[in-house]
Amino acid sequence: MPELLPRRRLDQPRRPGFRFELDPEAFGRFSERLARFLGTGKFLFWQTLLVAVWITLNLVAVNLRWDPYPFILLNLAFSTQAAYAAPLILLAQNRQDDRDRVSLEEDRARAAQTKADTEYLARELAALRIAIGEVATRDYLRSELDRVFRERKRPTLKDDPRWDDVPS
Repeated sequence: MPELLPRRRLDQPRRPGFRFELDPEAFGRFSERLARFLGTGKFLFWQTLLVAVWITLNLVAVNLRWDPYPFILLNLAFSTQAAYAAPLILLAQNRQDDRDRVSLEEDRARAAQTKADTEYLARELAALRIAIGEVATRDYLRSELDRVFRERKRPTLKDDPRWDDVPS
């Protein structure tokens, strides 16, 4: 069962005053989501549509001209967007680099462990081959058993009928 946060535990007294907790990763996650959105076709479509409407309204609608022809306000909006988007994208890239670095270290550790396991198994196989080289093979056992059976089937003095009438 997961441990309850200290503010939710009933066996601990509340701390007096207002506590404001800020998740240090929240802004990083937000920047990654925003950077991911800024790189999509959906964002480009909506931005292009907004610019087209902005320019159309400022050129055609005489009563609604809040940003005349050089479109300085639109330029300022783009500059502000670029000023915020670039650091957010860099922050997202740095967080991704950190994740990649951790993943690379885990991959290296896993590769080292795999190499050590492979070397161990190779040593074990070599030891088994040496041990098997000293074990009697099936063909050797057959030849030895055949030799023993052939020796047992040779006639002995007791099997010779001439010796039947000799007193023991």
